[in-house]
Amino acid sequence: MRLFPLLFFSICYPAFAAEFRAEVLDQDGKRLPARVYLQHEDGRWFFPQSVSPKGSAVYYKKQRREKSVEMHTTLSAHPFTASLPDGKYTLTVERGKEYRPKVERFEVRGKPVRLKVKLERWVNMAARGWFSGDTHVHRTLADLPNVMLAEDLNVAFPLTQWVTRAYDAPAKTPRGPDHNAGYQLIKVDATHVIHPRNTEYEIFTVDGKRHMLGAVFVLNHQSSFPMGAPPVGPIAERARKEGALLELDKHNWPWSMAIIPLMNVDLFELTNNHVWRTEFAFTDWAEPAPAYMKVDYGGAKSTELGWVLFGFKNYYALLNCGFKMRPTGGTANGVHPVPLGFGRVYVHLPKGFNYTDWVRGLDAGRSFVTTGPMLLATANGRPPGHRFRWQQPGTLRLQGSVLSETPLRTIEIVVNGEVVKTLSPVHRRSKLGAHESPFDTTVKLAGTSWVTVRCWEDRPGGRFRFAHGAPFHVDIPGKPLRPRKAEVEYLIKRVTDQIERSKKVLPPVAIAEYEKALSIYREKAKQAR
Repeated sequence: MRLFPLLFFSICYPAFAAEFRAEVLDQDGKRLPARVYLQHEDGRWFFPQSVSPKGSAVYYKKQRREKSVEMHTTLSAHPFTASLPDGKYTLTVERGKEYRPKVERFEVRGKPVRLKVKLERWVNMAARGWFSGDTHVHRTLADLPNVMLAEDLNVAFPLTQWVTRAYDAPAKTPRGPDHNAGYQLIKVDATHVIHPRNTEYEIFTVDGKRHMLGAVFVLNHQSSFPMGAPPVGPIAERARKEGALLELDKHNWPWSMAIIPLMNVDLFELTNNHVWRTEFAFTDWAEPAPAYMKVDYGGAKSTELGWVLFGFKNYYALLNCGFKMRPTGGTANGVHPVPLGFGRVYVHLPKGFNYTDWVRGLDAGRSFVTTGPMLLATANGRPPGHRFRWQQPGTLRLQGSVLSETPLRTIEIVVNGEVVKTLSPVHRRSKLGAHESPFDTTVKLAGTSWVTVRCWEDRPGGRFRFAHGAPFHVDIPGKPLRPRKAEVEYLIKRVTDQIERSKKVLPPVAIAEYEKALSIYREKAKQAR
C-alpha cells in the first residue's frame, strides 16, 4: 500500500518567531521522558528539541491515508524548546499506557512561552509486578533508548535482520543499520532492556516476481540465520536450538495458517501492527474473515472492531485445534503511524524485573495484551497460562480486576472461543483515580477447555481500547477439546487455497510443507464437532 504524502509538516520557521520552552513533570515534580505532539492551529506540526546537551529528541513522522497521521517527538527527561511563529497551538503530552494524557492550549504572540506540564499516573503496573514489552519493533538501536523511556516500555525486540524475498538468508542479505548488532542484551537502565538479535522473514516476492507469502518473527536468538524461507521447517529447528520464540505477525497473511503447525509457532499477536492510536486504515488487506466468524472485515467497509475480532476468533480456532499459542502485542513502530508499545504485552514478574524471567513468562503465557485497560486475572488462584489437570469435570473460579483510564464497557469470560458471561463493570476508584472493576465469577467445565478474560473500553469518536488475557488450560482425561467444524474447515481452506495458488510458483519442498500442514488440519477435522 502506498504512502500518502506528509501533510502540514513544517521544518523551516519564519524570521519572526518566539521561543517555546516546556518540561514534563510527574506528580512529585520530577522530570519525565515523554512523547509530545505540537501542532499549530493551521495544521502544521512542529518538533521540539532538548535543551540539555545530555538530552535527546527523536522525531517520528508517519502517515497512512489522510487521517492516519502520527507526528510526534519522544523526549528525554529534560526541558525542550521550539521556535514558533505566532498563532494558537495544541500541545499533547503522553507517556506509554500508565499516565493520563495532558493537553495544553496556548498562544504565541511574539513573546517567549513557558510551560510546565504535569502528568499523573492512573496505574503503576511495575509496583504490581507487571512489566511491558513490544515484540514487533522497527526502530534503530540508536533511537530505542530514548523512545523506550518516553513510552515506559520495559522490553523491545527490534527486528534487526529482515528479509523480504523468498530464499534470501538473513546472514547473506543484510538490511538496515543494525544487522551486525549481535545478541548481547542492551540495558537502557535496570528495568528497560533491548534484545538486539531478532529476525523477520516477510516474503513479498518469489524469484523476482510478486507473490506474497507472509511474515514470521524469530525473537531472542543468537546467530545470524543462514537459511531463507521457504521452506520454514529448518528455520523453526534452528530457532529451537537457540532458545528463540517464533511469533506469527498477522493471522491473515496468505501462509499464516500453514506455518503454525509446521513451525509450532509460539506467539500470536492479539494486538498487532494494524491497531493504531490514530485512525484505522487497513480496511481491506490480505485474506478476509470467513463468514462463520460474523465479523466486519474483508471489504471497503471493514471496521477496526471487525479486524480485532477477526484476530481473536482466528486465535480461538487455533486454540480449539490444540495449538497453545501465547498472546503478544506488537506495533511495527518505525514503519506504521503508531507509537512504540501502543499495543503491548504485560508479563507478570512478582519478584521484580529480569529479562530472562520476562521471556520465560511470555513463553509461559503469564501475560495479557492491551491497548488501554490493565487486566489482572487468576483462575483458582493461579496466574494466566496455568495448566490444570483435573480427573473429572468441575468449576473454575475466575477472580481479579480491570483498571482503566476511562470507564469500561464490559468484561467478558471466554470458554473455548465462546463468550459465556458478560460482566458489568463496577467502576470504583483506585488510589490513583483509575476506574477499577473487580470480578469474581465461576464457569462449569464439562471437558478439556481453555478459559480467558477480555474487556472493552469505549473512547470518543467510535474508537475503543481492549485487553485480553492469556488463556488458562484445563485438561480432563477422556474428554478432549474438539474444534468446531466451521473452524477447522476454515483452516483447511486457508491451506488448500495456498497450495493451489503456489504450486506453480514455489519449489516442491515448500509445497510438501503445505501438504503436511493440510494433513495435520485434516486429522483435526476428524474430531470436529
